[in-house]
Amino acid sequence: MIRISFRQAMLAGFALIVLLLGGVALRSWLIVEGLVEQSRRNSEQAVQLTSAVQAIEQGSVDLERSARQYLVLDNPQVARHFDEQVARALAQLTALERGSGGALGEWPGQWRQAVWELAEAVMPGRQEAAIAPRLERLVQLNAQLRDAAQRLIEERGRQAFLQLEENRMQLSLQMALSLAGAMFVATAMGWWLVRPVRRLEQAIVRLGENRFDGKVDVGGPDDLRQLGLRVDWLRRRLGELEAERERSLRHVSHELKTPLTALKEGVALLAEEVPGPLGPGQSEVVRILEHNVASLQRQIESLLSLNAAAFESRRLRLVPLRVRDLLAGVVCRRELQIQARGLHVIQTAPDDIARLDEEKMTVVLDNLLSNAVDFSPDGGDIVLRAVRRPGQWLFECIDQGPGIADEDRSRIFEPFVQGRRPAPVPRQGSGVGLSIVRELARAMGGQVRLLPTPAGAHFCVELPDET
Repeated sequence: MIRISFRQAMLAGFALIVLLLGGVALRSWLIVEGLVEQSRRNSEQAVQLTSAVQAIEQGSVDLERSARQYLVLDNPQVARHFDEQVARALAQLTALERGSGGALGEWPGQWRQAVWELAEAVMPGRQEAAIAPRLERLVQLNAQLRDAAQRLIEERGRQAFLQLEENRMQLSLQMALSLAGAMFVATAMGWWLVRPVRRLEQAIVRLGENRFDGKVDVGGPDDLRQLGLRVDWLRRRLGELEAERERSLRHVSHELKTPLTALKEGVALLAEEVPGPLGPGQSEVVRILEHNVASLQRQIESLLSLNAAAFESRRLRLVPLRVRDLLAGVVCRRELQIQARGLHVIQTAPDDIARLDEEKMTVVLDNLLSNAVDFSPDGGDIVLRAVRRPGQWLFECIDQGPGIADEDRSRIFEPFVQGRRPAPVPRQGSGVGLSIVRELARAMGGQVRLLPTPAGAHFCVELPDET
């Protein structure tokens, strides 16, 4: 199997395109050169024919003058001059025949016959009336020769034009075929070269989204295939590291929970004064221990939740869901908190079916609604709505709380980051809820954004419409 690198493939494609277009350019140059040469020859032949016809006409005038002088003077010297004129006229006729290539028809032969008849008629003692018809015949044949030469010149011009038109059609066809061939080569090379690059890009995006399940299979040039193999090796390596990280996190979390449970039970026994009465200072220490143990427990549970979200983000289970029912179910889960704060949740959604991962969407919307409930003022309004756009679903959660500080906007979705603006009521969040929302939104092929708003917080989850 022949292996070609990316650079070699590009050079081969460019060379083939250059050959196609260069061949047409060379063919065009040769045609133009041929037409120029033919035009030059036609012009020279036209000049020669015209000059020859004019010379014959002038020779006819000389013949007539010499013949009339001989009949009047009957001088041997004039007779010799007449014979020279006859020879010169016949020589000019021969030159005309060569220049025309025998294309003047019968007129040169008739003109030659007329000259011979005129020479025979010019005899001593003859009257001028005896040569007059022959001179008139010679004048008529001169006109016929001139017309025949003109037709020959026009015919050659027409033939040159027809040849030019034929060459133009051939050149146009060759140009069209060459351009089509160049476009085909460019398209084929582009498809052959861009497809593996696009696959590499998609593979890198999947790696960035912590999706290590799909094998990276890249075709095309040899160097791109080698790069694909390296990216696939990186995928496997990252998958192993991620699995190791999850195992370590689960192990550490489990190892922490066991002594933490014992510590929590011991602190509870101390708080209940089971071992014996506690003094005021001892009771304060026990309360501090209770608070820190509860905080540590929440941190461990948040770590486990974040780890579970990262693990679940690799598994996507799309099912048809009625969007209104999805929103209503999320609100129902937080109904007690909503009633306790006197809040009003405004649900807006079209009566449509969407293909979504029900479990992940429930977690996403529940986390957003939980934050909105915690940060909304008593008696405030919360908007939970879904909007369908071409090829896209938007899930928005808007509250009337203090909003997100400008310095927190760039890192609000990072793990364990909590905003600087406090909630109206005490809350015990760990700062991983929005991180889980981001992980699950990415797993479903979308994203979550914090949109600008005059007051409160406005979160928007954008997901592709898979229906």
